[in-house]
Amino acid sequence: MKFRQLAMLLLSVIISITVGWAAGVERDEEEGSKLGQGADMGNVPRVDVDKPVQLVPLYLRDKRIHGLAPFQALVDAAPAGSILRPKPGNYAGPVHLTKPLTIEGGGKVSIDGGNKSTVFVIETSGATLRGVHLKGSGSSHDTDDACLNVRGHRNLIENIVIDDCLFGIDLKQSNNNIVRGNRIRSKPADLGVRGDGLRLWYSMNNRIENNQVVDSRDMVVWYSNGNTFYRNYGARSRYSIHFMFANNNVADGNRFYDNAVGIYLMYNENSVIRNNVISHATGSTGMGIGFKEASGALLEGNEIIYCALGLSADLSPFQPDTKIIIRNNRIAYNGIAISFNSDLTGYEVSGNSFEGNISNLSVGGAGSGQRNVWRGNYWDDYEGFDRNKDGYGDTAYDLYAYADRVWMEIPQARFFKVAPALEVLDFLERLAPFSSPTLLLRDEKPLFNNPWKGAKK
Repeated sequence: MKFRQLAMLLLSVIISITVGWAAGVERDEEEGSKLGQGADMGNVPRVDVDKPVQLVPLYLRDKRIHGLAPFQALVDAAPAGSILRPKPGNYAGPVHLTKPLTIEGGGKVSIDGGNKSTVFVIETSGATLRGVHLKGSGSSHDTDDACLNVRGHRNLIENIVIDDCLFGIDLKQSNNNIVRGNRIRSKPADLGVRGDGLRLWYSMNNRIENNQVVDSRDMVVWYSNGNTFYRNYGARSRYSIHFMFANNNVADGNRFYDNAVGIYLMYNENSVIRNNVISHATGSTGMGIGFKEASGALLEGNEIIYCALGLSADLSPFQPDTKIIIRNNRIAYNGIAISFNSDLTGYEVSGNSFEGNISNLSVGGAGSGQRNVWRGNYWDDYEGFDRNKDGYGDTAYDLYAYADRVWMEIPQARFFKVAPALEVLDFLERLAPFSSPTLLLRDEKPLFNNPWKGAKK
């Protein structure tokens, strides 16, 4: 009896200690999560995990710049917190800014890097670089040769002209910066070996607005959260914006033309893609907006036109119980309006205008899109009426897959998607089906009138 009482006593002590420990852990976690709320990441000290800044000195750069005045001397002579207004003219790089300073070039100052290494490095917080022309970086991808490296917080980079540079503007572990009104062009090279026009790496809460990035490779946002891309212009590059492992970012009001991919969301969550124009993303991999294992996205008010694929989804939404909302967009004149590589659920597609697409929907794996929500969209091939004039079709819009299912299931057949033979086969299948067609989607209340008709393009 004594042994049993002792055992029960020991058990009760162990349980009380365990419960107390668990409660303490839960309380600590709860308090810890509260401590993180509203933190200003712009005030945290910078802890470098990227490569340290190593600039090739002037005397090792191209001889064409040896006779130019070194811009570094002007930076060294200017007191911290002052405004530096250099005389108009050409200067030699490299430049390493390590103190808060405002540099006003007025559009008449050019700094040449002499085709070696990086031209200008901002390794401080609270600095301003405005109205200068940066050119002549090196061509090494190993050292990420760029026109401008940013390694600090709360800096303003404005009205910079960048050309003949491998990478344009490169932000690493840099938060709360403003990059505004800059014009960026890479070195003339094949698309795959150009540098990125704009790159963010582990950089949070930056505002990227009114920049022009052309003839570059990508704008990339990696491991970077809470950034806003507003009214930028991109053309003749690969990815207009590539978000990867980057959450809570916003792309609003941008215009992207003639790029291989408009906006790509990869392994990320809670993206907002709003009011953008994405046009002529063509080629075998061309797509307007793509998802790769992405979750929790909102696409609203975008115009996606003349692309090989309007929207392309690969295993998205990836996280359980998350949604991708596609609302009030114009998806027009694309090869395929929406392409799903599987029949995953989690999409709400409403208020969109589907016009002039060769195919409105394709679903891989012999699946369909029926498990998703299709509500109140405009379909230019709808064959019903609106007798009561309420703005909605009297009958549902049904999209079936007939013989054209061949190219969905056999990728090699996609080349013949609009070939006369397949078109004739598809017509005969619709006229007198010799196999049961697959219902790809049903929109119970399709819009009868195009909401984008007459809208300002």
